Amino acid sequence: MTETPFEPVICGKDDEDLLDHCDVHVVDPARVTAVRGRLVSPGVAGQMATVFKVLADQSRCRLMAAIIEAGELCVCDLAATVDMTESNVSHHLRVLRANGLVRARRAGKMVFYSPDDAHIRLLLDITREHVEHGPEDLSAQTVSSGGLPSAGRDGRP
Repeated sequence: MTETPFEPVICGKDDEDLLDHCDVHVVDPARVTAVRGRLVSPGVAGQMATVFKVLADQSRCRLMAAIIEAGELCVCDLAATVDMTESNVSHHLRVLRANGLVRARRAGKMVFYSPDDAHIRLLLDITREHVEHGPEDLSAQTVSSGGLPSAGRDGRP
């Protein structure tokens, strides 16, 4: 008799409250230790959360997208690009600069803004791709297609 491999099962499909906890409390010490070894520290997690808080504003996301597309823009051009007042753009740029997302370069009476580094573009590109592709059907993914690994007998990959 051949054993049928277990497919990943999403419990409580019709009752989303059931997805927030396990029905049985079983801890896999080896798995917990392995994940803890790769987990970000609370300090780094706090810094990551700060970046997302700064980018949680729609206007700042659009400003960052415009700066990334252009490579560098002055406040006047940014205001015209995103259809905001120069005062409002300047306010958001101060927040972005204070949090290390953009840098400023003065040229005479003008100030030009550019992304602080390539990581900012990567972060926004991945976020945009995630938002634009829509929700995925996780049940259709397999290990061979690069998706989630199939679950074992105990429901774990």
